Amino acid sequence: MNPVSGHGAGGLQQVLSLRQQVLEQSAALRELREAGAPASGVAAPAQPAGGGFAATLENALDQVNASQARSSELSAAYERGEVTDIAQVMMARQESGVAFEATLQMRNKLLSAYQEIMRMGV
Repeated sequence: MNPVSGHGAGGLQQVLSLRQQVLEQSAALRELREAGAPASGVAAPAQPAGGGFAATLENALDQVNASQARSSELSAAYERGEVTDIAQVMMARQESGVAFEATLQMRNKLLSAYQEIMRMGV
């Protein structure tokens, strides 16, 4: 049953459950940002010892890209009438938006750190 068009407590419980999941993910992203860890919007698996910063950054960007591609696919499928669950489409769009925003914040921090390093005297 579609949680948006569902009548009764079952549909409402599903919507409330989705809302709680979004709030929990938002809180987790906020904690990562406050801790100073690079937040990509998607939890990145731990890299092996030889992975390095570049591999970690590339993995995070790939995950953000995958999230945006999934969002675009779901939106297009909804427009074609193949997907009828608007909540699923909106959750995917919100997830990709949060991931992209976190990526922009990470880019801004990296750029700021680079500029600060370049201003240092030798």
